[in-house]
Amino acid sequence: MNVALLATALELAARGVEVDLLTRAADEPSATLIAPGVTLHTLVAGPRGDVPKNDLMQYTDDFGEGVARLAGRNPAHYDVIHAHYWLSGIATLPVALELGIPFVQSFHTLGAMKNRTLAPGDRPEPEGRLRIETYLANQADAIVAGSSAEVATLIDQVRAPADRVWVVPPGVDAALFSPTRRSTASAVRSRWGLPEGRPIVTVVGRIQPLKGQELAIRALGALAGQRPILAIVGEPTPGAEGYGDDLHALVDQLDVASDVYFVGRLDRDGLADLLAASALTLVPSHSETFGLVALESAASGTPVIGSRSTGLVESISDGESGLLLGSRDPEVWAAGISGLLGNPGRLMQLSMTAREHAERFSWGTAAASLMGIYASLKR
Repeated sequence: MNVALLATALELAARGVEVDLLTRAADEPSATLIAPGVTLHTLVAGPRGDVPKNDLMQYTDDFGEGVARLAGRNPAHYDVIHAHYWLSGIATLPVALELGIPFVQSFHTLGAMKNRTLAPGDRPEPEGRLRIETYLANQADAIVAGSSAEVATLIDQVRAPADRVWVVPPGVDAALFSPTRRSTASAVRSRWGLPEGRPIVTVVGRIQPLKGQELAIRALGALAGQRPILAIVGEPTPGAEGYGDDLHALVDQLDVASDVYFVGRLDRDGLADLLAASALTLVPSHSETFGLVALESAASGTPVIGSRSTGLVESISDGESGLLLGSRDPEVWAAGISGLLGNPGRLMQLSMTAREHAERFSWGTAAASLMGIYASLKR
């Protein structure tokens, strides 16, 4: 979500829109000019440092008060408040109502969608979140969804008014994520100690049950013969550390420790290098409202394997940018992986068409679409 917000903000600013990005301060509150027209404000809400996701709700009032103070200094400054994620929505909707400012809501993930495809052992999203998302969907002047799968959930389960829902798919930085970075492949392997001579299969995402990294590990364990390297990018979110421990235990249980590398968190350049150096990217998430990693991999010329469910059916073009699988059986995923790695001609063809698929999505197009939505709401 941070990637999407920053990329969109920069494109909006390039089109003459002044953007304030507002987030909770993990340390001292601050205001930082990121680029001409884009300022990042960190606002006091709760204690310093990271806060587990399930504890954030108790600080939404504090955050809303910080937004109100910022907006109150110059109420005419804001023409639109656009909330991202349900917590930001419940924090800032009262500010928008008080100041008479149009309110736009993007959820990015929906409790109803997550609960429908809940990971084994994961806790369902609480009823309170589901009710708040329904409330926000009916109070917002516009709701921006990333995919038609999200729209279906919004209308059918969240009961959002269909005439207020807009679809704006995310974009991809096709200059940063590019096959040209394959020239750094040896340096990438050296940087993280990945052995030469074996293809890299990469999984990218927060370490948490929703992202389903255990499926990638089990699929690797089901492969016969010499295995590829599995690079797992990401770190546990606060409160999900136990799941990270479970992944390490599973690696030991399946005796694949020499094949799995936990790379940790990467900056954008590091991620672009690794995706370009990879033969395949796996997106084993239980649900995705879209699946930005799938686009970034495709832009890198690296085919993607994902589930035929939720928003992945739009971020992955089956047979063009990768494969969509209708099962979470590790044997099925292992067959998909070996089928592509064992067919270099097919893999090369998918690599070329994957890049073409990704180039249809841009942050500029997303920003232009948002400007149209904003303009339609002016009071």
